Amino acid sequence: MEKFKELNIGKSILQALQEEGFETPTEIQEKSIPSAIAGKDLLAGSATGSGKTLAFGAGIIQNSVKGNGIQALILTPTRELAQQVKEALKKFSKHKPLTISAVYGGMPIDRQFRRLRIADIVVGTPGRVLDHIKRKTIKLNNVKTLVLDEADRMLDMGFIDDVERIIKSVPNERQTLLFSATIHGMVANIIEKYLNDPVKIEVQSHVDPAKLIQGYYDVPDQLKFSLLVHLLKAETSGLVMVFCNTRHNTDFVANNLKGLGIPAEAIHGGFTQGKRNKILERFHSQKVLTLVCTDVAARGLDIPNISHVYNYDLPIDPKDYVHRIGRTARAGKEGIAVNILASRDHDNFGRVLKENKIKIPKLEMPRIERIELNWRAKPKKFGGGGGSGGGRGRRR
Repeated sequence: MEKFKELNIGKSILQALQEEGFETPTEIQEKSIPSAIAGKDLLAGSATGSGKTLAFGAGIIQNSVKGNGIQALILTPTRELAQQVKEALKKFSKHKPLTISAVYGGMPIDRQFRRLRIADIVVGTPGRVLDHIKRKTIKLNNVKTLVLDEADRMLDMGFIDDVERIIKSVPNERQTLLFSATIHGMVANIIEKYLNDPVKIEVQSHVDPAKLIQGYYDVPDQLKFSLLVHLLKAETSGLVMVFCNTRHNTDFVANNLKGLGIPAEAIHGGFTQGKRNKILERFHSQKVLTLVCTDVAARGLDIPNISHVYNYDLPIDPKDYVHRIGRTARAGKEGIAVNILASRDHDNFGRVLKENKIKIPKLEMPRIERIELNWRAKPKKFGGGGGSGGGRGRRR
């Protein structure tokens, strides 16, 4: 804990960190926390899992006073990230009485009214925060710190107008902290317009390229799903994420995997927030070993111990490829990223290679058994009935 003490963190936060098992700060925490506590604007390159919540949260908690209204507003691109940030801040502030509220779509808005009246810190998605501003159910006149978390993702998702309206609703005299994996046109514009002489923080990628193995299979269209099943049955080392580009494909892949007895769940923006939370809890607890997802799960969620990432669909946006594979090969552990290319994937794969300036080796196609797809596949119960489920279906 000595290095944390050197960052000017208060005793109540240090106690919470010690109780939560924190030992040494990550690079982004070490570089960001002193400036954040000092009230300076911050421009930080960040990756999922790098510890950025504490990087901006320490200063917010330390500088907030119970009962002084909403003193910090944190904007995130997704509901899951908003909830995750809220829970992390609650842990860090457990020895300092602060009310931390999360507001996002998918939950009844009227339940959020009472919490907002007593909140000291608010975490939310742009759309729902703007709803509260329009309804005059959130008071932002006391905000001292504004955080734009995963700014590039928020703007890529089309929230630029909402974000700017929200920025104009908080006091001009404030601290602004912007965290972004990439700095492109819209993000650069936000920085130029709304940050005041920011301290610039750059950190190394949280993914260890020396421990990340990438490869691709060129597979006939009719064997795409069969190859995925073959690979999942052969893999027994940890949690797996399978990425698809659409909700329809995500449901299709997950339902067919479950129909074969493989413990898989789909997650995408079409589910209610309660259902999404339950699925993530099952995945964290390893009751589910394969998470089939759209890119809503690629950014922001802190899911450790991912051994393999499978791109069942190659992403349309080449930047999303980097975010997807960034789920594995973290914290010194090895990871594998596998791309399954049918005819429709070659154009997207070509853009991934060109724009990310990477080379990915072709893998030798194994001998596999063709599996008949069932568009109305009904999932078997986890751990049930032998047969075609394979090793992953029986592992708990």
